[in-house]
Amino acid sequence: MAVIRQREELLERRQKVLDNTDELWQDLTLAQKFSASSLTQFGYKLNFIRDFHDTHVAVLSCNDTIAVISKGGEINTHPNIKIRS
Repeated sequence: MAVIRQREELLERRQKVLDNTDELWQDLTLAQKFSASSLTQFGYKLNFIRDFHDTHVAVLSCNDTIAVISKGGEINTHPNIKIRS
């Protein structure tokens, strides 16, 4: 079971990265759009959306600061997340 989960995680990471953030905005929930809109006023930019095992998390960044927005629109400006370069 652990091997299958690890394989799923690797496959999930290989999804195509979109150059156009407008397409990413279309994939956000309505609650995420409201929250992301408020963060963009502080300089945050939408980087990607992680949709894995019933989690739909939007990841935004501003300089070296990362913020995530849950499916319900809750903002976490100190997430326990590591982003690969």
